[in-house]
Amino acid sequence: MKKSIYALGLAVISLASCKTESTPVDYAVVTGKIKNASSTELIIASFSNRKAIDTVTIAADGTFTDTIANPKGHYAVINDKNRTDIYLEEGFNIALNADATDFNKSIVITGNGSTENSFFKAKKEKEATFKSDTNPYTLDEAAFKEEMTSQKKALNSLVDNTEGLTEAFKTTQKNDNNYSYLVNLSNYERYHQHYAKKPEFKVSDNFLAELDAIDITNDKDFSNSSAYKSLVTAHYSKIATKKAEKDSISFDLAMLKTVAPIESDAIRNGLLKDAIFGITITDKLDEYYNTFISASTDEEINKTVKDYYTKLKAVEKGNPSPKFVGYENHAGGKTSLEDLKGKYVYIDVWATWCGPCLAEIPALKETEEAYHNKNIEFVSISVDRPDAYNKWKQMVIDKELGGIQLIADNNFESDFIQDYVIQGIPKFILLDTEGNIVNANAPRPSDPKLKEVLNSLL
Repeated sequence: MKKSIYALGLAVISLASCKTESTPVDYAVVTGKIKNASSTELIIASFSNRKAIDTVTIAADGTFTDTIANPKGHYAVINDKNRTDIYLEEGFNIALNADATDFNKSIVITGNGSTENSFFKAKKEKEATFKSDTNPYTLDEAAFKEEMTSQKKALNSLVDNTEGLTEAFKTTQKNDNNYSYLVNLSNYERYHQHYAKKPEFKVSDNFLAELDAIDITNDKDFSNSSAYKSLVTAHYSKIATKKAEKDSISFDLAMLKTVAPIESDAIRNGLLKDAIFGITITDKLDEYYNTFISASTDEEINKTVKDYYTKLKAVEKGNPSPKFVGYENHAGGKTSLEDLKGKYVYIDVWATWCGPCLAEIPALKETEEAYHNKNIEFVSISVDRPDAYNKWKQMVIDKELGGIQLIADNNFESDFIQDYVIQGIPKFILLDTEGNIVNANAPRPSDPKLKEVLNSLL
C-alpha cells in the first residue's frame, strides 16, 4: 500500500454579513419520548463496542434528554430489550419518539440531524437488499468485483438522491462506500478459499491494484470511516506480523512498535487505543507500557493504560493472588481461594456464550484427567450474567465438566476478575501451593507448553 498525495482544490468564498455568527458547539442533544417503556433506564452506548457512554432516566411521562460531548459518530440507544442506532454530530439536536410495544416500527426522529439519520436508515435498508441466495464470495474474481462495484454505485446513488445532505457529508459517505468496496476486495481471497472450498486459491496479481492508491495517512477518513480504519489497521498488522516473526516477540508488542512511529496523532492514537487490550496479556509488561506511553498523546487513553499497568504490576509472578471468597460451587456449597491452599491451582475464567472458551473444554478435560491424582486443582470460574445462571448449571452437566466448577459473584464486575484486569476470555491463571502467582497469563489447555509447565512443578 503506497502513500499517495492528493491535491484538493479549495475555493473559499467570503460573504459579508451583518448577522452575529453563532458560536460552534462541541456537543449534541438527544431528547425524546418512549411510550410504554418497561424500564426507566435509557442507555446511549458506543456503536462499535456497545460500551455505555451515558445512562439517562426516563421520566414518568416517558420523556428523556441527554447531552453528548464530542459526539461525531454512531451510537446505540437501548431501552430494556429495544434498541436502535442513531448518528450524531456537533450541533445536532434530535428528538427520538417511539412506542416500546412496537419499538422499531414506531420510531420517528425529528430535529436538526434527522436528515442524516433518515439517510443511514435508508442505507441500512439498501444494504439489506444486497443479500441474496448466492454468497458473493463464491463467485469468481470478475463476477465478484462486478457485484461489489454494482453495490457501491447503488449506495452512491442513494447519497446523491437524498435531499438535505451537505456536500461535505456526501463526500464522506462516498469515500466510505469506496473504502467498504476495497475492504470487500481485500477479504475476497480468504473468504473465497472458505466458501468456495478452494483452500489453495490465490487472487490474480492485479486483483488488489486499487488498494495501492490508498492514502494511509488521511486523518479525516480515519475518524469518519470504519472501513478506512480497517484498511489502515490491516496495513500495519501485516507489517507487525513480519516484525513479530523477525524479532521473536508477540504480535501485540510488535503491533505497538509498528504503530508508535506513525506521524499522524489521530491515526497513531486511534490504533493505540485498539491495542490497549494487549497490555493485559503481554509477557513484557514494562516494555509494553513504556512503548505505549511514549507513543500516545491521548491523555484519556494514557490514564486507562496507567491504571491497567498499576493493577497488572500487582499480579506479576511471585505476588500473592487476589482472592475470591464464597463463589457458588456447582457441586454444592461455597468455595474460596483460601480453601485450595496447599495445592497448585489452574484457573480457567470462561462463560457459556464464549466460543473460544468452549473450544478449550476438550483439552481442559484431558489435562484435568491426566493430572487428576497430582497436587493440583483445576478450577473453572464462569463470568456468566445472572440471566444465564441456569444455562451455566446445565452446561456443566451436559459437557460433563470436571474439576471445581464455580460462578463469579458479579460476572465481569467481580473483584477477582477486576483485580486481574481480565478484558477477554478465556483467561488462564496458574497459582502455587501458597496462593502466589506463577503465571497470570498461563498457557491454554490446548497449548503443549501447559504440560511442560505443569510437569516442571509437579
